[in-house]
Amino acid sequence: MPLLEYRQRSGYLFLVVMVGHMLLISAQVNSRTGVPVLERFTFGVFSEVQRAVSSVVMGVSRAWDGYVALRRTREENDDLKRRLAAAEIQVQEQRALADRAKGLAETLELRKSLSFTTTAAEIVGGDSVPGFRTVTIDKGTGDGLRADMAVVAPAGIVGRVVTPLARSAKVQLLVDRNAAAGALVERTRAQGVVVGDGENRLLMEYVSEVADLIAGDVVVSAGIDGIYPKGFVIGRVESVEKNGPAYRRITIRPAVDFSRLEEVLVVVTPPAPNEGERGRQDAHRAAPVDRVPE
Repeated sequence: MPLLEYRQRSGYLFLVVMVGHMLLISAQVNSRTGVPVLERFTFGVFSEVQRAVSSVVMGVSRAWDGYVALRRTREENDDLKRRLAAAEIQVQEQRALADRAKGLAETLELRKSLSFTTTAAEIVGGDSVPGFRTVTIDKGTGDGLRADMAVVAPAGIVGRVVTPLARSAKVQLLVDRNAAAGALVERTRAQGVVVGDGENRLLMEYVSEVADLIAGDVVVSAGIDGIYPKGFVIGRVESVEKNGPAYRRITIRPAVDFSRLEEVLVVVTPPAPNEGERGRQDAHRAAPVDRVPE
């Protein structure tokens, strides 16, 4: 065992001596360029190591720069998205304000053109019970409202007050299945009664068999029910069905788009009986025929 260890140590010593000898020879021997072989070898090894280290460092640096730039780009994109969303919200708010201003202007113009007293009100709620179409307005008995007062809009008749409270009131829309109004056809003056179907249409009943009605005729309030002023637009005849000489079903499309209604006028003081014709003319100026939906 000691002999084996001695031989191993002798071999290691011999190897170290040989390597040292080669290094000394390389240090003394010059290459063709005049540079010692050892120096050239050492430079070549270290240059490759430096190149490898430099490549790794540059790769890491580029990756980091790319990561930082990507994060910055993402942050900028997120910021732009937030700004775009805020701008879109502002555009919607401005559009809503413009629409409301337009509606208020039309309501004010209608109020100025009428010969009887009205009070403006804003719709603050609605009833979603099937068949029963009502809305809540922000005016009540404290503002002089009473039951059965007519409610109108620039487009035409809206409905009537049914439940007035101190600071609010419930309005039955004309399309409610329990609503009704005296009506006449503007073209032929044929009279009847308009009732709601509980959805978005009206039906005209009790029309004479000899009356002349066609699709497209404008129907206005007759002023004989004691609620609605005469001459306000109700809607336009959409379809006429007959069974022999008798009218079977007359469907009317309302002039008012109840789904977009925001401001209304409540008729506080209805016109006197001798002012019916003047009220009809004022209503026509406020709600012209060409505004009735086709």
